[in-house]
Amino acid sequence: MKSHLFKSKLFSYPGKGGWTFAVVPKKHAPAAKLAWGRTPVIAVLDGQEWRTSVWTEKSGRVLLPLPKKIRKQYTDGDTVLLELTYLL
Repeated sequence: MKSHLFKSKLFSYPGKGGWTFAVVPKKHAPAAKLAWGRTPVIAVLDGQEWRTSVWTEKSGRVLLPLPKKIRKQYTDGDTVLLELTYLL
């Protein structure tokens, strides 16, 4: 499986319990998609690995959710270096 390494600026949806996401650049977006536009991945940030899914919005933008326990000191507007491995 091929890994994709890229930088992305984080953004958060407002409100209590709002999620924080990284946008996957188009050149690194997955070709295969399951229901709801989701693609299972292994993601890595600062050596921390987790399994999740990226999904495609109606606009075509692909989003990677970053749980609080993974992103730790990073917040809205920060740029991070991510590695994704698609599981399809």
